[in-house]
Amino acid sequence: MNIRLKPLQALYFTQFLSAFADNMILFVIANLLRENGFSPAMLALVSISFFLPYVFLAPLVGPFADKHAKSIVLVIGNLIKALGVVLLFFIDQSSIMMLMLCYFTVGVGAVVYSPAKYGILPELTRNEDELFHANARIEAYTIFAILTGIGGGGAIANMTAPLISSGICLLIYLLSLGMTFFIPRMRGDASIRYGAEARRFFIDFQHLMNRPETSFALIGTGAFWMSSAVLRVAVLAWIPLALGINPESFSVSLILATTSIGIIAGAFLAPKLIPLSHFTRSLTYGFGMFLIIVLFPWTNITFVAICLLLLVGFMGGVFIIPMNTVLQDEGKRMVGSGKTIAIQNFIENLLMAVGSGIYYLITYIGISISGAIVGQGLLLLGFLLYLVKYRRRIVR
Repeated sequence: MNIRLKPLQALYFTQFLSAFADNMILFVIANLLRENGFSPAMLALVSISFFLPYVFLAPLVGPFADKHAKSIVLVIGNLIKALGVVLLFFIDQSSIMMLMLCYFTVGVGAVVYSPAKYGILPELTRNEDELFHANARIEAYTIFAILTGIGGGGAIANMTAPLISSGICLLIYLLSLGMTFFIPRMRGDASIRYGAEARRFFIDFQHLMNRPETSFALIGTGAFWMSSAVLRVAVLAWIPLALGINPESFSVSLILATTSIGIIAGAFLAPKLIPLSHFTRSLTYGFGMFLIIVLFPWTNITFVAICLLLLVGFMGGVFIIPMNTVLQDEGKRMVGSGKTIAIQNFIENLLMAVGSGIYYLITYIGISISGAIVGQGLLLLGFLLYLVKYRRRIVR
């Protein structure tokens, strides 16, 4: 039987598989750290190495995706991610620097891959209506991959030896790579020059930061993802300590996945709760997110913890969606959609790296995981208070 995937279907599958493995690899690294006697807080330090490529390569990856056939860029991104996993088989796994090198390599692959998966959509669709639906579907596949990657991928990593789970992760990346061969290769723009585009990136960055609406949204979405990144690492360490659950249990990844479920629910209801004409009202839900973050670390009842994590995700989903919508709408008119996404990625990953570094320093000086989570909540509060003051500049 001759099976031929349509290009868009192949893109959805390759995105799902790649994003699934991106989330699973975190649990593989966490298990390697635990097996080699590192404290749970070291996962935050390793996580920084994943965020750094997004910061340093942000001005270049967009032009790279536009200069070459985007289907080939997807292949390159997955190959680099796979290389990061392959390195796990050969490095000294008791060396934190070597583990950081592996995760850094995966991060390089992720930042190369990211602009191509969105940039190829206009090439595979015939009109704006098709493009709109394609964007919606690729986001749905990404969200589903995050949920299953944290829940299912985390469970696989916890139930198998690191060597086996690393092999499974590598196989998933290679399957994703294989799917890209069903996507046609369309010629890129060979006239693009990286130096000129990099300079343009910082001009566009300044342009977006000078407009109150887009500056507010960039800072707000960055603060959200900073908190989410730190919470994912912190809660992974907190669950076994506070709830008495074996760190290798399937339950750990399922409990962690509840935050993502909450984000999806919040994102779905956000348009009904916050009108775009008053998008700054989403700050109320940001403060709700802060309150729950500082409360939930002090419970030791699993059901209560799950409910609070769901609420954290829900508050975060309502908080971020209006700002994200305004940013994309305003940014498209000001500098273009792709460049807006690149600048947003730059700010979000910079703040995620900073937040992870602060979390690591807090735990390094001897403060408990619960105290470090509260510290992250206070950092979020600082951004929220700044945004309360800043929103006076916005006239809508």
